[in-house]
Amino acid sequence: MANYTAADVKKLRELTGAGMMDCKKALDEAEGNVDKAVEALRIKGQKGVAKREGRSAENGAVVSLIADDNTSGVLVELKCETDFVAKGEKFQAVANQLAAHVAKTSPADIEALLASEIEAGKTVQAFVDEANANLGEKIVLDRFAQFSGAYVAAYMHRTMPDLPPQIGVLVELDKADADLAKGVAQHIAAFAPKYLSREDVPAEVVESERRVAEETTRAEGKPEAALPKIVEGRVNGFFKEATLLGQPYALDNKKSVEKVLQEAGVTLKRFSRIKVGI
Repeated sequence: MANYTAADVKKLRELTGAGMMDCKKALDEAEGNVDKAVEALRIKGQKGVAKREGRSAENGAVVSLIADDNTSGVLVELKCETDFVAKGEKFQAVANQLAAHVAKTSPADIEALLASEIEAGKTVQAFVDEANANLGEKIVLDRFAQFSGAYVAAYMHRTMPDLPPQIGVLVELDKADADLAKGVAQHIAAFAPKYLSREDVPAEVVESERRVAEETTRAEGKPEAALPKIVEGRVNGFFKEATLLGQPYALDNKKSVEKVLQEAGVTLKRFSRIKVGI
């Protein structure tokens, strides 16, 4: 029997995130050598990465990192298979390290992020694969947001108290207003607008909504002369629902978000809403 102690098992678990029995087996095979056991577990874990590729990763966390002066901020979504792993310290540490890397390197897109070097000789993709191996679940990084401007803030929402945030919102204002930034970000978290303003809705989406509105109105047997007005009203209703500026403000539904921003003398430049798995 290999010569190792309970402290060796504990150290190996801390280094690799592997289960107790796996650590004991690895130490037995490595004749008590912790370094060799670490290598064996990582090799074993990497072999399991390919097997997990076909699995679904719909749990996870959204993490944020905002600069001390609020001139920049990031959101990162890291997904896993189970909420058990999502609420673990090791998984969240990986997510936070990725957020710090995004903040430092400002990658152009997800492909650039995965190809960038997060540690000496290690790409982000390799770093995620290592987490996959150590945590024993499929770990996926495929979405992030990064803003810089006059004032950037984030709001993080927990859908369950024992889980990390499942929804993250990043907003950029043209001037500092912490209370308004928080209120608007909370509104975005709750009502999930697809676009900022009418001007941001793609022309093909507007045409599709107009076509559906017209066909629906005709199917209802409305008078031909009334069609243009009814269709226009329904398209306007779509804008009110789909655009942030058109929505009634969550904290004062007698005013639109646009009206609230105008009264505060603040312009919302852009926003990003990330919900785990969606």
